[in-house]
Amino acid sequence: MARWQQDGTVTDPAVADATAYYDLGGEADRLDEPLGRVEFGRTVEVVGALLPASPAVVADIGGGPGRYSLWLAARGHRVHHRDLMPAHVEHLRSTAGDPPGVDTAVADARRLDLADSSVDAVLLLGPLYHLYARADRLQALAEARRIARPGAPVFVAAISRWAPRLHGLLVNRLYGRHADMAAMVDRMEGDGVMSPLFPGSFCGYAHRPGELRAEIEEAGLAVDDLVSVEGLAFALPDLEQRLADPVDREVVFASARAVQRVPELLGLGPHLLAVARVPPEPPVDRD
Repeated sequence: MARWQQDGTVTDPAVADATAYYDLGGEADRLDEPLGRVEFGRTVEVVGALLPASPAVVADIGGGPGRYSLWLAARGHRVHHRDLMPAHVEHLRSTAGDPPGVDTAVADARRLDLADSSVDAVLLLGPLYHLYARADRLQALAEARRIARPGAPVFVAAISRWAPRLHGLLVNRLYGRHADMAAMVDRMEGDGVMSPLFPGSFCGYAHRPGELRAEIEEAGLAVDDLVSVEGLAFALPDLEQRLADPVDREVVFASARAVQRVPELLGLGPHLLAVARVPPEPPVDRD
C-alpha cells in the first residue's frame, strides 16, 4: 500500500515496478500492435456511445502516452490528461505539441489535482492495473468519483485474472523464455498480483469480474455495465492479416461484441471494462 511523504512523494513497490516497466517506452506504440488495435477500437466503441455530447470536460486518468486523450479532443471535448509517468506526459507533449483542448500533467490517480465535481466523464483505463493493494484501488476509484459530477459516467478498465495464463502461457508460450512464469501464474490466480519476472517486465494486478464490480461499488459508484473487451482476438495467430481485411476485421469485432456480456466468458479476454456512474445527488428536502 502507498506511503505518502511530507513532500508529496510516495513510497510504493507497485509504483516502482510500474516505473521500471514504463521507462522502457513500450507503451508508446502498444495500441498500434494488432491486439492493441482491437483493444483501442473496442474501448472507444463502448466509451464513445456513452460520453456526454461535446463539448464536455473529460478526465483521462492514467492516460499513458495520450492516445485516448487525443481521440477525445478530436471529438471536441476538453481533456485533463493525468499520468503518473513523466515519460508519458512528455511523450504526449512531444508528439502532439500542445494539442487543442488537452492539458497534461504528472499526477497520481490516488491524489488528483482536479476539483470536486469538475468533470463530465472520467476514463480510468490504466491505474487499476498497477495498484497491488485493494485500499489503493479503492482510493483511485474514490478520486474518480470525487472529481466527476453527479450522473457522470466513469469508465474503469482492468486486466482479467486469467489473461496471464491464457495470453501469456498458452498463446505466447512465455514459459519457454521465463522459467518462473508458470509458478507466478499459479500464485497470481490466487491473489491477483503479477510480480515482475525480471527487471522491467510487465507487472500489476489482475481482477476477477465480480471483484472489479465489488470494488467499484464500494467506492460509491453504481455499475451500469461490465464487458469483456477483446474476446478471443488475443488467440488468433493471424490477427494482423484479419484486421487488414474489412470483412475479417468486422468478424473479429462482431464476435467480441457478441460475447462481451456473457457471464461465463467475461474473464476470457485480456481486459475488462466497467461502465460506472456517479449517483445523482438526492433531492433537497425543503420542508
